[in-house]
Amino acid sequence: MKKEINTPNAPKAIGTYSQAIATENLLFISGQIPLDPISMNLVDGIENQVRQAFENIRNILEAENLTFSNIIKLTILLDNINNFELVNKIMAELFTEPYPARAAYEVSKLPKNSSIEIETIAIKN
Repeated sequence: MKKEINTPNAPKAIGTYSQAIATENLLFISGQIPLDPISMNLVDGIENQVRQAFENIRNILEAENLTFSNIIKLTILLDNINNFELVNKIMAELFTEPYPARAAYEVSKLPKNSSIEIETIAIKN
């Protein structure tokens, strides 16, 4: 089974990809940048960008009746690795133990000149 997930509560895909793909047991969420889903513009400020990227993920999870506790793996791309501690701070507000597995990388550029992009894998219970 492979099902496309598409919610108006998260930004529309800006390319040839789906917001998310669900299988029987897993949900694969495409990299989310901090676009406001209504205006499709980036939000301002690094903290707002981190929070918006996670909010977009939350809204996609909710489309499948899932929460942050279902997330098993995150890949976080940052345009400045110095923002890593801010990501950790915000994640501590959103997640409880056991935390998801995670990788974080500094990259030279992200779509629409975003400061962050987060790719997510969640398990369906």
